[in-house]
Amino acid sequence: MTTRDEEFAEYFAARFGWARRIAFALSGNWSDAEEIAQQSFVRVYARWSKVRLETVDAYLRTVLTRVFLDGRRRGAAREQSVAELPEQAVPPDHSSHERLAMQAALMTVPPGQRAVLVLRFVADLSVEQVAETLGLSPGTVKSQSARGLATLRVQLEAISTRST
Repeated sequence: MTTRDEEFAEYFAARFGWARRIAFALSGNWSDAEEIAQQSFVRVYARWSKVRLETVDAYLRTVLTRVFLDGRRRGAAREQSVAELPEQAVPPDHSSHERLAMQAALMTVPPGQRAVLVLRFVADLSVEQVAETLGLSPGTVKSQSARGLATLRVQLEAISTRST
């Protein structure tokens, strides 16, 4: 294996879990998240010799977000298959119920706004970093954040009203 491949293999092993978590926050589905993360790493590997190691995480975030948004723009219906159905559901505890409600509400936010929210509040990036990652102006990031948060609040209120 060449030094280039070894460097990439180390980076992949260290960052795949992180990338998959970000992809899950974007897609709301672990299977899709794994696919998005894998596609992102394939694209990063193709440019690995040109990527600066000090900015590789930012580059991966950009690629990850674009892979997610590209998939949503195509609007391709995807099958969701499972190997076996669970015999019985596990009753959620209170914190997992809140997490599931938040995830359900986040999935109702349009993909572009969802990408902004995930990068701002899950990946903890600044407005400027999100703007650079998505190729938007900082003002657009701020407005998309505000609109996305408003949609999220409405959806969370609707979910909490239904569950009471």
